Amino acid sequence: MKAPEPTLAAQDAEDLEVISARLQDAVAPLKELVWLPKKRRFAALFNRFKWEDKRAGANLRVRALLHFDDVLKVQSKGLKRGAPDAVVALLAIRFQPKGAEDPGGIIELVFAGGGFIRLDVECIDAGLSDVGGAWAARGRPEHDEH
Repeated sequence: MKAPEPTLAAQDAEDLEVISARLQDAVAPLKELVWLPKKRRFAALFNRFKWEDKRAGANLRVRALLHFDDVLKVQSKGLKRGAPDAVVALLAIRFQPKGAEDPGGIIELVFAGGGFIRLDVECIDAGLSDVGGAWAARGRPEHDEH
């Protein structure tokens, strides 16, 4: 099965911030976060909250496929690697460049509870696509106001 065309594509840090905002509070079991070293791809299938739907009372979630290409190495910390059904909640995606002239760097997926996944990338090459229809969410994610 061919992956759908990305609804959102990211090729720089600013683009990645848009994808991060779209995926805030997305959830997935760890088994849905996959590193494919031969393809140099990291992919994840999340249930994301549809923050962009501004209709009153529109608390919806949708399956969303996130992928990163040109990934050289993947590391994780603070995640239950031996528990594939453990569910993680994504808080943000961040980028740390290697240098001013180097398009590569570290993309970090930050999860609730302090866990993270770090992707060492040659450059930012990411895409996010909704796959399937939306469904009613059990409430709206809430955040502390600081």
